[in-house]
Amino acid sequence: MQLIWLRSDLRIDDNTALSAACERGPTVALWLLSPGQWQAHDDAACKVDFWLRNLRELRQALGTLNIPLLIRSIDRWDQASDAIMAVCHQHRIDSVHWNDEYGINEQRRDQAVRARLEQSGVQAHSYLDQLFFRPGTLLTRSGDYFQVFSQFKKSCLEHLHRSLPALAPRLKPQAPLAIASDPLPEHVLGFDPVPRALRDGWPAGEAEAQARLSRFLDERVEDYQHQRDLPAKPGTSELSAYLAAGVISPRQCLHGALASNRGEFDSGSTGIQTWVNELLWREFYKHILVGYPQVSRHRAFRAQTEALPWRDAPEDLAAWEQGRTGFPIIDAAMRQLLYTGWMHNRLRMIVAMFLSKNLLIDWRKGERHFMRHLIDGDLAANNGGWQWSASTGTDAVPYFRIFNPVSQSQRFDPQGRFIRHWVPELQALDDKAIHQPVKAADLFATHSYHNPIVDLGSSRQRALEAFKGLPRRQH
Repeated sequence: MQLIWLRSDLRIDDNTALSAACERGPTVALWLLSPGQWQAHDDAACKVDFWLRNLRELRQALGTLNIPLLIRSIDRWDQASDAIMAVCHQHRIDSVHWNDEYGINEQRRDQAVRARLEQSGVQAHSYLDQLFFRPGTLLTRSGDYFQVFSQFKKSCLEHLHRSLPALAPRLKPQAPLAIASDPLPEHVLGFDPVPRALRDGWPAGEAEAQARLSRFLDERVEDYQHQRDLPAKPGTSELSAYLAAGVISPRQCLHGALASNRGEFDSGSTGIQTWVNELLWREFYKHILVGYPQVSRHRAFRAQTEALPWRDAPEDLAAWEQGRTGFPIIDAAMRQLLYTGWMHNRLRMIVAMFLSKNLLIDWRKGERHFMRHLIDGDLAANNGGWQWSASTGTDAVPYFRIFNPVSQSQRFDPQGRFIRHWVPELQALDDKAIHQPVKAADLFATHSYHNPIVDLGSSRQRALEAFKGLPRRQH
């Protein structure tokens, strides 16, 4: 009997470990509930709810293949080996299969499980699944992990031109087993119930993920290069939550994109090229997790930036978290996150730079707030994005490049449509005043909106001086 241990791969199609298990013989699936670990990782309630909803869809899909889904509860991952061994003894499992994950805690968990299985005479098989390339196989000429995205991307494209990663074989139903699937809880202890409106924005299941991919490639991708920066327009794929939970695979996304672009990576549709670029950024940050494990330990990628004199400013942090900074585009973005569990990518950069530069608040506080609210929260992408914006990370934006939230707002939400939706108290302002309502003093007095919590000019200068005061980078 084979056991597929499901984690961030909640799908039937193109699931490497699941296909490999089924090829070897009768298969049982397992999912471990581990709420204590999820809380330690700051996983959002809406993300845990999304996992459970996708597991319900997956249990049904596995049922059509006669594969039972077992659910076991542990608190933290150091109990995973006990739980898996118990299932192996109960169902006389010969081999356990799983798809690799890349955070430091994930890798330690998997090493411990592998050691325990092998001690007990049970085979352990792990697979490359959520990446195109196994970390450690794409290196610089000096044998190091890449630190610059453009060089990493060039290496990826050279390999992809030679051969595309193949999709896993389609599954056929197996003979029925005398094992019943386990029920799934509606809620997990320690995580608040999720509002219906948020759930409705993120329907569960592979069919929904595939429909989003098709809709994006059919209707949006041609204009993706331009529309992806406009938060008032549905210009992105809105697949990030499905990729993070493994409801769709990056291989499926890549194959779909190339199929709609006559197989071309670097010609044809600029929208496809730009989107493939985003898939490779996702890949890059996961390789960084493995190559530079300090980023899994809440450390800056650039060690010298640990000396930055971050401000302890709890009131400013709370104003930023709650969307009451007095900068409309910042407040609109932060309210979008709280209400929908998601934030537009351009806005993620704007709000992150505002917190880490204008407010000079430690980027780790922003990273944690995002993880506690994002339905697509992913350690690699979230940490990579925050460190990029804060100029502490790999391939980071130069410290002197600081987005001005007012000019960013004027450029990417020129009519203020996004702002009006999320900051309704400013709806009556005209297209010019809405970006900086404090300048429209007569109008401002009649609206219950906040004064700006910081002066952009002097706070920018404060950030520049903080970065200039850092020790020189050690080579």
